[in-house]
Amino acid sequence: MKVQALTIAILASLASTAVYAETVDPLKKAFIDDSSVKVQFRLRYEDVDVTNVDQQNQTTLRTRLNYQTGDIYNLFGVAEIDDVRSTDNEALIGDYKYTQINQGFIGYRGPAETLAKLGRQRILLDNQRFVGGVGFRQNEQTYDAVSVSNTVVEGLTAYYAYVAEVNRIFPEGSGKEQHENESSLININYKGLDFVNLTGYGYLIDNLDVASFSTDTFGIRATGDIKLDALKFNYEAEYAQQSEGGDNPVSYSADYYKLGAGINFEGFGAKIGYEVLGSDNGTAGFITPLATLHAFNGWTDKFLFGGKGNWDNGLVDTHIVLTGKIAGLKLLAKYHQFESDYGDIDMGTEWGVAATYPFAKHYSVGVKYASFSGADEGYDFSNDTDKLWLTVEAKY
Repeated sequence: MKVQALTIAILASLASTAVYAETVDPLKKAFIDDSSVKVQFRLRYEDVDVTNVDQQNQTTLRTRLNYQTGDIYNLFGVAEIDDVRSTDNEALIGDYKYTQINQGFIGYRGPAETLAKLGRQRILLDNQRFVGGVGFRQNEQTYDAVSVSNTVVEGLTAYYAYVAEVNRIFPEGSGKEQHENESSLININYKGLDFVNLTGYGYLIDNLDVASFSTDTFGIRATGDIKLDALKFNYEAEYAQQSEGGDNPVSYSADYYKLGAGINFEGFGAKIGYEVLGSDNGTAGFITPLATLHAFNGWTDKFLFGGKGNWDNGLVDTHIVLTGKIAGLKLLAKYHQFESDYGDIDMGTEWGVAATYPFAKHYSVGVKYASFSGADEGYDFSNDTDKLWLTVEAKY
């Protein structure tokens, strides 16, 4: 499937159909009356300081235009275009100048609470630990895919997607911007119980461009909360097993597990978590090449490992998260301690703080800072790193 051709066909169809919209009532209703247009601006300043490497900073502005039609015979269309302007392209900062179609798909609302999409689309599953959109970066990760979700059973959501291409966050011409796939994503979520939210999943990734990214992953995730008067306790527990998939040249088996528990009281919360991306005795590690990696294992992104999210020795992340809200100001603080799953390697520590303030309905401002301290020398992640972000957003 060539989504570029598909997207052009969608846009051409929208344009040509709009010509007749004034004289044909169903088309006018779908393409004008029931349609929606959204505009978003995100201005960001980012500063990166890595020991033994030159300090870099960059200012970027992303403009996003989204158009969605109303339904006509249960069909609808979405077209979304992103444009990023930048002071410069810096090697240490993952935002780049570009203009591209971020989303372009045809949707179908079928019988029995079924929703199908064909084309370039956003796919965000669970907490995006395995499949996400890297929404923090100015260039979002999207997928050229066919997807189907069904909610006919109360509390149950069944999801399947066949992914033909992953549109990554890297710029055109870099050689890393797109990965051709023949991947299947299966996710079944059940929220029908009061005390637990259960998800089972199977992600069969066959990356035709980077064989080492090809994996078969199966897992189960449970989350929930318990309320006692003004106190609310929450928990999460997850386990997954991974082996090589597609044409991956390495034969291995590795485990993933995560445990977390927290408490919330009158707008303030604290949580402790323990996450392990395991290793098969140093042969290969449990990887997450489709994840929103920035949201996990520290904001300084020291453990991207080329987009895999892990290395052969595995990664253990013990972390504490504090949250708060005061007069509309959202506060967040994190502390991580990292070590290898195999080889007894001290991989360092990181702390980070963030504050976001939404105002006047359409606007928000935010600041985020993270500081990583390396430990054992001789590794790519050994250098101390500090990062600062200042962000202003407007959405209409």
